[in-house]
Amino acid sequence: MTDPHTSGPLAGVRIIDLSQFVLGPYATQTMGDLGADVIKVEEPAGDRQRNSGKGPSKEMGPGYVAFNRNKRSVSLDLKTDEGRAALRKLVETGDVFIHNMRPSAVARLGFSYEAVKAIKPDIVYVEAMGYDDDGPYAGLQAFDDLIQSASGACGLGQLVDPETELRPLPSLLADKTCGLFAVIATLAALRHKEQTGEGQFVAVPMLETFTGFVMAEHLYGHTFVPPTGGFGFTTAITPHRKPFRTKDGYLTVMPANQIQSAKFMELGGLPGAYELERFTSKASGKEKVAEYYAMMSEAAASRTTAEWMALGAEHSIPVMRANQPTEIFQDEQLSRTLFEERTLDGEATYRAMKPGLRFSKTPAGIRRDPPRIGQDTDEVLAEVGITRPA
Repeated sequence: MTDPHTSGPLAGVRIIDLSQFVLGPYATQTMGDLGADVIKVEEPAGDRQRNSGKGPSKEMGPGYVAFNRNKRSVSLDLKTDEGRAALRKLVETGDVFIHNMRPSAVARLGFSYEAVKAIKPDIVYVEAMGYDDDGPYAGLQAFDDLIQSASGACGLGQLVDPETELRPLPSLLADKTCGLFAVIATLAALRHKEQTGEGQFVAVPMLETFTGFVMAEHLYGHTFVPPTGGFGFTTAITPHRKPFRTKDGYLTVMPANQIQSAKFMELGGLPGAYELERFTSKASGKEKVAEYYAMMSEAAASRTTAEWMALGAEHSIPVMRANQPTEIFQDEQLSRTLFEERTLDGEATYRAMKPGLRFSKTPAGIRRDPPRIGQDTDEVLAEVGITRPA
């Protein structure tokens, strides 16, 4: 049987993790899911995300639990000589050192890239910062809303409706996206190390990384110089891009061709929809598009969501129920494949969202529940030859 503490494609990789909040913890949790030994180094008060939201555990609110499974927590006061010495010993055993502190702050503690490289020459040192060092924003503080603002993400709604006020997308999307790019960058650097024996410094600037991600399709007409059109990928920004209301919920319909959309409308009580006078009488293409969506909406409302899910499968029409956030726990797919109830700190039940990735030989999974502050300090320090007084 595979040892649950060593399974996963990154088994054998040790990550020294000084990150807090969302970006870094999401990155290291992802690598922990893949089997890496993630040593979460926390100040005695703990990651400041620990108290985000209410929960039955005094040390672990929902904001912390969501991003910190598959890690071991070591509590060190890096403002003391003893704490810094212990971290240096940990660095000697690490493959990756990652943080999302401001460069000046981590340097003051004595753990800049040059300092860490002097301890472990082949270290992969990953620094997630707000802005690329070559620009005028270098060194400024960065949070998700600030990055969404500068990237143009807050204005994406105006590509659909010019009257919409600027607003961040309702998710910590910049933090999580950049966290995934930090994973990609780490894996690429580990591959280089495997081939050459060389470590390196890896920068993950949030603004540049996230802007490239969110604007990949939306540069659109501005892809060329001079521009050949406006901003916004037309398929993504149409105001008609939304679920239809059914008898008892919502449904998203994505017909691949006119045959499928005609069949959907037929099943919804509108046979021969494209030949109906209400459609053919429309003079302009824009009017025809509006009438098409009106007919689709009318058809969708004729049946329940479950009925449409069955009919979509039967007739090869791409449809999917549109869940409210409160409905995802009852979704027949997600309830089976994603959510798992586990025990936290021996006293509380929590919902874990299992890794979505699947490996046939080196399975990813949840091996450790989110730890209390310093829960694994003695165990981890003993591994590097440090025994603390009782």
